[in-house]
Amino acid sequence: MEGMERIAKKPIRITDTTFRDGHQSSLATRMRTEDMVPIAEELDSVGFHSVEMWGGATFDVTHRFLGEDPWERVRTLKKLMPKTPFQMLLRGQNLVGYRNYPDDVVVAFVEKSAEVGIDIFRCFDAVNDERNFETAFKVIKRCGKHIQGTICYSLTERRMGGPVYNLSYYLEKAKILEDMGSDSLCIKDMAGLLAPYDAYELVRALKSAIKIPIQLHTHYTSGMASMTYLKAVEAGVDVIDTALAPFALRSSQPAVEPIIVALEGTPWDSGLDLGKLLKLGEYLETIAPKYRDFLDTTKMAVIDTNVLRHQIPGGMISNMVSQLKQQKAIHRINEVYEELPQTRKDLGYPPLVTPTSQIVGVQAVLNTLFGRYKMVSKETQDYVYGLYGRSPVPISDEIKKLVLKGYKKGKEPISCRPADLIESEMEKAKEESKALAKDLCDTLIYAIFPQTGTQFLKWKYGLEPIPEKVKPKTLEDVKREDEAMAKAKAEAQTKKA
Repeated sequence: MEGMERIAKKPIRITDTTFRDGHQSSLATRMRTEDMVPIAEELDSVGFHSVEMWGGATFDVTHRFLGEDPWERVRTLKKLMPKTPFQMLLRGQNLVGYRNYPDDVVVAFVEKSAEVGIDIFRCFDAVNDERNFETAFKVIKRCGKHIQGTICYSLTERRMGGPVYNLSYYLEKAKILEDMGSDSLCIKDMAGLLAPYDAYELVRALKSAIKIPIQLHTHYTSGMASMTYLKAVEAGVDVIDTALAPFALRSSQPAVEPIIVALEGTPWDSGLDLGKLLKLGEYLETIAPKYRDFLDTTKMAVIDTNVLRHQIPGGMISNMVSQLKQQKAIHRINEVYEELPQTRKDLGYPPLVTPTSQIVGVQAVLNTLFGRYKMVSKETQDYVYGLYGRSPVPISDEIKKLVLKGYKKGKEPISCRPADLIESEMEKAKEESKALAKDLCDTLIYAIFPQTGTQFLKWKYGLEPIPEKVKPKTLEDVKREDEAMAKAKAEAQTKKA
């Protein structure tokens, strides 16, 4: 390849997301530990930079819908995978839940996570407010683990630039995270909006601005992700996130197999063994039928080309559709799409990621159905008051006045770190859960998810039977379903004849 010989060798490092974001994005986080165990040792031998196998929605879904102890998943897999660093996605002060937790809960959670086997903590915040990392960063550092400071990638235009999410914005955030002690930086492109040449420009600029390694995380949603990775690699990115092919593409990550072949023989050759990866993929194909009910098959396309236009994450759209259906107003969806950019602008252009995507989406629906800010959700009030953090752009006095009218906490937003206003909760959680919790892991399940956590602990210790819908589906169950479906189809054809 002409000209390649002049480029210094820099093998790309790869994080595998199959055990976390791969199935969270494509199969509603339903993959069970029992289906991870058979390939754990072989996955450990591949040579991945890390394996992202926890955090995000996994903590919630395992205990709520699978009847599994989320802590036990880490312990079980760590025994089988001692070589590859374990990585988790931590929502800053939100941990693995959907609200800001007090500092004592954050401290206990991070300490226990490090103890059971998490090595790399990818910390992100929905509004990129670095103050929401302060406590977690201190504890991760004290535990001797790796801090990956994260910036949520967002746009106001079709491409990087404009008044908010321009190159300067990302460079300034990156410098702040490096100064706070980040061991590496992640650009988290949750909606798959990062275009290839923007990725090149961004990575090149970041490599000049900061000294720590840079990792890129994107989703295949828009169809640009593999191209984006190639340009990022050329620009000098250190690590990229991929999934094994059966759990890749769609709204998941790009597939690892074509990436390593595309880079084979180049200065960025990963050195990973394609044969091993194909074998792992073959296994996933055998267990995938158990999870087929969670796969979105409503469209022929495996990408959402509309996201290139409206930039709305898929989960946000489904929430808005559900809200409109409840109000018998689904015919007004296009009006909501028109209102959404204005609502986001009003609220200071937050990145559209959990929980801000839901806050903006719900308020846009309310604005459409009842008039602008005639009805305001509690979450919108909390957000404008500052309880989620500092918005990327200041919110106007006019919007503050409309939103905070009648708000019990006050009419003037806070300026301090949101967690400074939250009282400690660990002792209270220990007291309230003492009849069920046998250790700190149990207490933390309760502290983060009091209602569903209580239910899980009753299942865990046999105080209540696990419902049938929570029990795992077997391949025999799938076979019986297929036979019953085939029989019903044959009978229908017979009647028709």
